[in-house]
Parts: sequence; C-alpha cells; structure tokens
Amino acid sequence: MSKLAVRGSIFHTTADPAVERDAWHYIDDGVMIVEDGYIKDIAQAEQYLEAISNSMVVQEYPDCMICPGFVDSHIHYSQMRIVGSPAPGLLEWLENHTFPEELRFNDAKYSDQVAQEFLDTLLQNGTTSAQVYPTVHAISAERFFQESHSRGMRMIAGKVLMDRNAPSGLLDSEDYGIRETEELIKRWHGKGRLTYSITLRFAGTSSIGQMTACGQLIQRHPDLLFHTHLSETKAEIDWTLKLFPEFDDYLAVYEGFGMVSDHSIFAHCIHLSDSECERLADSGAAISLCPTSNLFLGSGLVHPNRLMRYQLPLSLGTDIGGGTSFSMLQTMQEMYKVAQSTGDRLSAIDLFYLATLGSAKALHIDRHVGSFESGKEADFVILDTRSNRLLEQRFERTQSVEERLFALIFLGGASSVKETWVMGKPTHQR
Repeated sequence: MSKLAVRGSIFHTTADPAVERDAWHYIDDGVMIVEDGYIKDIAQAEQYLEAISNSMVVQEYPDCMICPGFVDSHIHYSQMRIVGSPAPGLLEWLENHTFPEELRFNDAKYSDQVAQEFLDTLLQNGTTSAQVYPTVHAISAERFFQESHSRGMRMIAGKVLMDRNAPSGLLDSEDYGIRETEELIKRWHGKGRLTYSITLRFAGTSSIGQMTACGQLIQRHPDLLFHTHLSETKAEIDWTLKLFPEFDDYLAVYEGFGMVSDHSIFAHCIHLSDSECERLADSGAAISLCPTSNLFLGSGLVHPNRLMRYQLPLSLGTDIGGGTSFSMLQTMQEMYKVAQSTGDRLSAIDLFYLATLGSAKALHIDRHVGSFESGKEADFVILDTRSNRLLEQRFERTQSVEERLFALIFLGGASSVKETWVMGKPTHQR
C-alpha cells in the first residue's frame, strides 16, 4: 500500500455554485491524503501532520494551490498542429485547414506522434481528463486510446462519423463507420479509465442513412456518451436546415434521429432558440462552452447566464484547434470576458467549477474525478502562486478566495502549473 500526504492550500467545488451558494471548500494550509492512487481525506494540516510525520511521505508545496485536475469537455487532438490558422469563419476554416490536416491521421505513425504530443501538452496545462475528437480514421482513435491507457489517464473519445461534404479520404460509409465504431467500443470502452463516446462531426457531414444508423447505435448503447457540435455559427445553422428541410430547427435534426438524451454533450450552442433551450433542459443533455474558439472564428458570443436560467448542465472546453490555448485557466479567462461582454456575470468560483466538477458531471465521470471527496481518483494540479512577478504581487494583496482564484485565472496560465498528478503520481513537473 502506497500512502502520501500533499500539503498546500487546497480548493475544490462540491456542487454547482450557481445553484448552491457555498458549494466550495478551501483550506489555506491543508493536507490531502492519497492512498494507492485515491483520495483518502483532506483536512487542516495541523490536524494531521503530527500523526503522519513518521508514517508517510509529506510533499510540501508552500505558496501553491492544489486543485482538481482540469476536465476539458470538448477538444480535437487531430487539430493541435493547426492552432492559429486563419479563416473568415468556421466552414472555411474546416475546408482550408482542418480537413487537409485530418487526412494525415490515416497513418498510424502520425497518429501515434500527435497523440503523444497532445497528451503531454494537456498535462503541461494541468488537464487530466478530456472528451476528445480523433478523426474519421479508426486508427486515429485506436492510437489515442492506446496512448491514454498506457498513461493511466481518464479519457473519453470516439472515432468520428462523417460520410458527406468533406474530402473523400475523410468519408466512411454508413455501414462501415458503424461497424468500426462497434469494434472500437468492444476493445476500449471501460478498459482502465477509458470511456467511449459515439462521435458525430455534425449533422451537415452525415447523410440521412448515417444519421439513422448512428441513432440506432446510440439506442443499442444507452450507457455511452454521444458527442457532437450544435449551433456554433448562423451560417452552419442555415446550411444544416437546407440539408434537412423537414426539421424546424437545428436541435430538431438531432432529436429526429434519437440523438438527444442525458448522455448527449453538445459543443458551442451559441445561437439556441428558447424552444431549443427548453428541450435540451428537458432531455438532460449537457453543453460545452468553448470561448477561445468562438472568439477566434467569430462564431458569436454565448450567454452563459441565459443557459443557466434553463438549468442546463454547463461545462468548459478548449476546442483545440479552433480554440487557441490548451490552458483551461486561459479558457476560464476568455469565458469571463465573453460573459462580461454579454452583460452576464461569472465568478472565479463559477469558472473553476465549469473547468473541473462541472465538466466531470457533463461527461458522467464526476463519481471518479472533478473534486476531492474521499474515494475519488487522485487527479490534481498544483498551481504556483509565485510563477511570475505580477501574480506574486497580486496574491500578496488578495483578501478572499475569490480574489485568489481570479488572480490565477488572469495572471497564471500554463506557467503556473507546477505539477500535474494522475492517480496519485506526478506526470508533469515544471
């Protein structure tokens, strides 16, 4: 049995602070007891240190805040090498940059190389779990799962289903794509810390036949997640409704094929009607907010408080490579700015919730990660409050937990990630 204590300031959320005012826990000088990769307890340091000083290793992190590992609810590993590629909008960006890059992932060696770089970069930024898009090629999903499993990371992914409106090398047939998906589910779902999500690029790149087959696949595997995009841009909405004229709105397309449930996660959701918000709320489906991508591509500004009023489960995604940073701290910062621009209000505690427990809940992995309850997996990040002079000076003047978290969001970033731990073991050290 391996047992250790990690000492520093400790912060985590215990529920949605938008619903429960005091749904967070902070200890200025605390210890977290980790046993065989799981959290045993957290408490004030003075309660434990004398008792444990001779029985286990104590890892000391003065001037650091210990938080749950970040959970990225929407990201494309196949797009990490095209971050920052210019285009006038989403559809042009896909055609000019994304599709040419994704064609490379039919090669196992290339998929291996990028998967390794991708997971390294997540850990450098304090992200320990994510829901990830590979490409339409089964080998891209295969290699991603292999690399994630070898590192013991809790990851969610699924090969992309797409059979029209893209280059021929990125298209599968409705039968073959479903067959490959079934094989990948058998091999990888539930293996170690891996979860399979049935993954559709979006409605516009799937025929009616594939949409029908995908809906039937979801019905056969109701325990799996379903992951796609929804209402990212107005041009995308118009295009989708021309392709599916029998439906009244974008969400109705997914509803019509049996794709909307409490296991569905829709990325973006910027331009939803009131009716779509109500129907999503009734279904229990979750939303991944992706502010850096929406700003970069000019997709629009989401209204988070509006979505909260419908009690929609919200989470946070970097959406690499439309998104421009792997850092969930940077993503929180941009989410705050978007909210300010729309007249909404998000606190630093709200933002940390979205990036940890909120995303874990959206992905149905909150029983494992996202907070520090006893028995959860010990995935956590150690944030250095003295990683740069501005942050250090700001911390010296903070008066509250809210101010401290706010300083980390706006003055921290990847450089503040001192260490990232997965299942009680350090996997990245600055």
